[in-house]
Amino acid sequence: MAEVSMVVNGRTVTRVVEDRTLLVEFLREGLGLTGTHVGCDTSQCGACVVHVDGKAVKSCTMLAAQASGSEVTTIEGLASGGELHPVQAAFKEHHGLQCGFCTPGMIMAAVDMIARHGGGLLDEATIRAELEGNICRCTGYHNIVKAIAAASATMAGMKTAAE
Repeated sequence: MAEVSMVVNGRTVTRVVEDRTLLVEFLREGLGLTGTHVGCDTSQCGACVVHVDGKAVKSCTMLAAQASGSEVTTIEGLASGGELHPVQAAFKEHHGLQCGFCTPGMIMAAVDMIARHGGGLLDEATIRAELEGNICRCTGYHNIVKAIAAASATMAGMKTAAE
């Protein structure tokens, strides 16, 4: 057994877990944050993407104990003060979802992608390449790509307006 302590969506949590507890299990079962999905258990689908210390991580590949001492953000932690994160808003506006199962992982991957590319405009080829580790079985990715491009443009505009 291991005691893990981390900041999840701005709240410090401490729990005792089995050594083999995956971060995704800790979040879903230990903390009730069910927005992080388990799709494949093999790190292929990306439905379980969360941010650990600001970087996108497939939470089915990381032990909860490995995340101890880290800051973790899940899909539930993106919105602020009742306002959707710009990527969430773009997915809504551009219908970047169908069944919605992959959507939390796609959004978390997109937020990371935009942050790594400096919030500038992302082209379709870059977005598609960056989404390689996220599988959607419904949409064909067209609206997902449109949503990420729109969010990138919005966030670039927000950054420029703030400077």
